[in-house]
Amino acid sequence: KTTSAVNLTAALGALGKKILLVDIDPQGNTTSGYGISRKNLSATSYELLIGACTASEAVIKTKFAGVDIIPSNINLAGAELELAIMEKREALLKNALATIQENYDYIFFDCPPSLGLITLNALTASDSFIVPIQCEYYALEGLSQLLITIKRINKLYNPKVGVCGILITMYNKRLLLSAQVISELEKHYGQLLFKNTEISLRCFSSEIIELSAEE
Repeated sequence: KTTSAVNLTAALGALGKKILLVDIDPQGNTTSGYGISRKNLSATSYELLIGACTASEAVIKTKFAGVDIIPSNINLAGAELELAIMEKREALLKNALATIQENYDYIFFDCPPSLGLITLNALTASDSFIVPIQCEYYALEGLSQLLITIKRINKLYNPKVGVCGILITMYNKRLLLSAQVISELEKHYGQLLFKNTEISLRCFSSEIIELSAEE
């Protein structure tokens, strides 16, 4: 999930697009991925959600062309308890970003790995979303649950949000399981499946070892 967000935004920035990446995962790995220390940050996505700072105050310019980021840190971990008692809690992120959204071609959210209030805020603020899915069967179960949840969000909060596509991640061509998972996805979600896949780092590393041995 985080690797996909970092690579996609960096690539779009390199193509000349103006990108904002909002890290709303309490682990803050996207923030670290762009070389930003999670320590001593005065304005993060946490402060943005609870109204303690504005979007422009939270934005940090990265070293990569065209990419700005709103960082995250562990403070966000307890935010859902605070958000739960706020009015229009599902639209806090959307409203907070309204003042700067025209500055960007694309705004990306790196969401937590759960369907809580923080992820709900991202889906309420979004036009579409990408589903990164690992090559394992439990991920298939999670996908069906996600699509059911999206129908509820369409009905209650955001009628226009929908799946942009499904991105296969941690793909290892040597494993039968990877082929089986892709086969199931093609059968049920063929039109939504991106042709590109993210190769498993373990697979990639083993190929390097093999090449070295041949040399």
